[in-house]
Amino acid sequence: MAKIIEKDNQFVANTYARFPLEIVDGKGSIAKSSDGKEYIDLGTGIGVTAFGYCDERWVSAVKEQLDKVQHTSNLYYTQPCSDLAEMLCERTGMKKIFFSNSGAEANECAIKTARKYAQDKKGEDYYKIITLNNSFHGRTITTLAATGQEHFHKLFKPLTDGFLHADANDIESVKNLVDNNKICAIMIECVQGEGGVVALDDFFVKGVWEICQNNDILLIVDEVQTGNGRTGELYAYMNYGISPDIITTAKGLGGGLPIGACMFNEKTQNVLGFGDHGSTFGGNPVACAGAISIIERIDDKLLEEVKQKSKFIFDSLSGADGVKSVSGKGLMIGIETVKPVKEVMAYCMQNGILPLTAKTKLRLLPALNIPMELLKKAVEIIKQACKN
Repeated sequence: MAKIIEKDNQFVANTYARFPLEIVDGKGSIAKSSDGKEYIDLGTGIGVTAFGYCDERWVSAVKEQLDKVQHTSNLYYTQPCSDLAEMLCERTGMKKIFFSNSGAEANECAIKTARKYAQDKKGEDYYKIITLNNSFHGRTITTLAATGQEHFHKLFKPLTDGFLHADANDIESVKNLVDNNKICAIMIECVQGEGGVVALDDFFVKGVWEICQNNDILLIVDEVQTGNGRTGELYAYMNYGISPDIITTAKGLGGGLPIGACMFNEKTQNVLGFGDHGSTFGGNPVACAGAISIIERIDDKLLEEVKQKSKFIFDSLSGADGVKSVSGKGLMIGIETVKPVKEVMAYCMQNGILPLTAKTKLRLLPALNIPMELLKKAVEIIKQACKN
């Protein structure tokens, strides 16, 4: 491993604070390092490998498509692209899908669509978009501007103009911005992942939706991390009984291959026309084949299991020694600890589990189908890690 670390440091851009751990093999929720040690994976590549490592159905779907066509441009049709689009529309009630390669790109598409919608209907002055403080929407210059965290902004100014930030769970903060600005859209994450795994209040989400409906403002829900079964519903907005105008997603959709999706409802389905947007790799048939194998298995039975596992984690850790609070929804969970989170993280890794962090919290994003025996073992280790 020392040689790999040396080579990585020499040739790979210095943008990641990697742990001194090389993953060489994995199956399900178990990852194996180069020294032969096994770990219970509670991070899933930051919410990507929805059914764990080397999931057989996913691998089979990808291999089968690789033997047919690995890529063709969007000048031509492929069945996996159209089948996945149909599946997503049927499961959400949305009308059309634009495929990209990542969550940031899906959010860029949503932003472009919102601005064009408002420009066509209201005029060029209606281009501002409200997002929330503590939000995270991507690392492009525009999605950084949308992100409501100043420390992401400071090194890359000037950012794209036109983004205003309201306070999460403060409906009056949103109303004030709407009343005093020409707004084309409001973009929210129902659970703020990178912002500390904070779930939005039901009253607030429904209030934002009502503001959008009453003012012909588009509601964009960023489901990049929260989507594809992660919160106990297919998409997190379904927990709140609302209907977004645009939904963006990525991460768990592909199961391990890069894919993003921007979904449009009746109001927004025809905003983008020929030449208005595009992506060389968007809708790649191999990525779409993998995604189909993911979405077709996120059924009511699996979602109920996600909710049960979530309840087990919340019940086990809430009030435990050294745990200040537990937040999130489904299998997207943040644990606020008395000890510095780096200490807790180090103990977890030393004892065979791989969680994540989000700000000052330990973050859990296990596979949706993680076996209960592994989850129970991991939770006990977390308890020990948190103890004062």
